[in-house]
Amino acid sequence: MTKMLNKTQEQPSDAVVSLKLLLEDHRWLQPEQANRLNRELRSLLANATLGMSPIEVSMAVFDWFGHLAISPGKLFELSESLLRKGAELARFNMEAMRSEDPTPGSNSRRMKSEAWQRWPFNVLAKGHELGKAWATELTTGIDGVRPEHEAFVEFLARQVTELLSPANVPALNADVIEATRSERGANLTRGMKNFVDDRQRIARGQPLQGREEFQVGKHLAITPGKVIYENELIELIQYEPATERVGVEPVLIVPAWIMKYYILDLEPDRSLVKFLTGQGHTVFIVSWKNPTAAESNMDMDDYLHSGVMNSIDAVTTITGAPKVHAVGYCLGGTLLSITAAYMAREGDDRLQTMSLFASQIDFRDAGEITLFLGESALSFLEARMSRKGFLDIESMVNAFTSLRVADLVYAPAVDRYLLGKDRKLNGLMAWNEDGTRMPCRMHGEYLRTCYLDNDLAEGRYRVAGVPICVGDIKAPTFLLGTVTDHVAPWQSVYKARRLMNNEMTIVLTTGGHNAGIACGPDHPRRSYQAALRKPGDLYIDPDRFAAETESNDGSWWLAWSEWLVERTTGDREPPRMGAPDKGYDVLRDAPGRYVFE
Repeated sequence: MTKMLNKTQEQPSDAVVSLKLLLEDHRWLQPEQANRLNRELRSLLANATLGMSPIEVSMAVFDWFGHLAISPGKLFELSESLLRKGAELARFNMEAMRSEDPTPGSNSRRMKSEAWQRWPFNVLAKGHELGKAWATELTTGIDGVRPEHEAFVEFLARQVTELLSPANVPALNADVIEATRSERGANLTRGMKNFVDDRQRIARGQPLQGREEFQVGKHLAITPGKVIYENELIELIQYEPATERVGVEPVLIVPAWIMKYYILDLEPDRSLVKFLTGQGHTVFIVSWKNPTAAESNMDMDDYLHSGVMNSIDAVTTITGAPKVHAVGYCLGGTLLSITAAYMAREGDDRLQTMSLFASQIDFRDAGEITLFLGESALSFLEARMSRKGFLDIESMVNAFTSLRVADLVYAPAVDRYLLGKDRKLNGLMAWNEDGTRMPCRMHGEYLRTCYLDNDLAEGRYRVAGVPICVGDIKAPTFLLGTVTDHVAPWQSVYKARRLMNNEMTIVLTTGGHNAGIACGPDHPRRSYQAALRKPGDLYIDPDRFAAETESNDGSWWLAWSEWLVERTTGDREPPRMGAPDKGYDVLRDAPGRYVFE
């Protein structure tokens, strides 16, 4: 009996064995299923929050509020400042009531008309100006708050103050009241028609009013040329010569894949491509495919090889030139920098020069766009992209628009729907509405390696698994930044000066990220500063560069063309269009087909 009892105790029951096997050998949720579940939830949250991470928002607000709560000195200063600003507003109100002369209350472009300089509207403007200043004091200068959290909370406060602007309220907007009185409400009738028309066009997938006057291939991107190469990612366009002789080294332009290429081929008087051909250059440009879910697995190496390297191969083969003048704009310049460093590593010296327009290499201080690019935000963004295989246009538009919400959202809405004005587009504005998508894998890889980890500037960026270094680039470089750039701040662009050891011409021009580049050679309101940095020259910080470098009136285009000519080895007869005998057939007329996707 004892032996039987011991045997029973030693051998577990069938139920216990089954449970043990179930726990050991069976997984209710496989790892891939768990990851998919995580992505689905985060994707839903990202859609609800326009791509922002609610975790990062809450962490930033908690960090700010928590440190503010234990800063009695700061709270006292804020209270004192609020009282002073209230007294200042009261004093301004009394003076404005007695004054018969226009008295401006704000420097805002939206409140500069004569109607806004009369009481009581100038008081409203003054109150809004003081409120914005106090909101900045409220969200900054608190000891202990992480810098990225402080910047984010200040950004949120700016969104609130811009929303509460009296210029957004019909009953408080001096211009709207004046127009309604003088036109007896006709402006509001037109505005309602405009609103209905815009909503109907959006519902039908049609371009908004005014866009029909700027059609690609008819009004824009009309410089004569041919598509002479195509793959799954790009079309390569070769432009017809405009002079009897051209430079030996051709120009290859790599625009950003976040934009349609024709920002550099707008109307004829603002077309950089047309300008270059007129200056005696053979010009090629990359037209990126607008990716779909089929391209979701393309990565940065694909863009480098299928995009830039294949284009360099085609250009040198067609022209017979051993080297090219390579040009990169925005993200295209970042990719060109990566390509140039890769070519240097591989001993490929086919770059005669490299020109970088509003392009960043060091992303440590990359501007306000980094507010949307923390680790948590990227996790939400990747989850959102994974559902479609790409980042949709609306996500990018929302992010960039929020940085200048007053100018890009509220002011146009007031003009069109309250003042009843027609949309007055130009080629650049029409181009800006023609958005593109981003492949899921490539975009996530780009944001993580460049923005989050800053691998390119710090020597960790890998091409084909091997690190590259931009310090290896030897080609003379033309580095251009724009003064009011909110996408790639010029101080961030300027950092390339300390990362590369080659001959570098550094230029700072007036204008923004787009308007400062696509400005035309005869722009009446442009000026630029330019200085040559030779290898071995001592470092000059950006503030000193801006303060001490001589300013020149006019467009930087002319200075850049002279720079290219000085670094071109001679002239020749224009090369033929394409090279059918070498695999580069003329496929179709410019602007090609990818630009219409």
